[in-house]
Amino acid sequence: MAKGKKDDAEDEYSAKLDMCLTDGIVKTGSGVLLGALTSVLFLKRRRWPVIAGMGMGIGLAYANCEFELNPNKKSTA
Repeated sequence: MAKGKKDDAEDEYSAKLDMCLTDGIVKTGSGVLLGALTSVLFLKRRRWPVIAGMGMGIGLAYANCEFELNPNKKSTA
């Protein structure tokens, strides 16, 4: 019976990691897209808005994943 509980916990952890990976891809891609759009429309095709958008996407995905994997951890903000 303990084996079944271990498998359930591993499946739950695996599902959370899959969600984190998907969230990271979506948020990073969205940040790059918004940065590129901003760069093309307003800033004469500079590179830094794309890099800043990518960084914000990665940061948001990391924060969401950290909270999902450890909900008891208190937020610093």
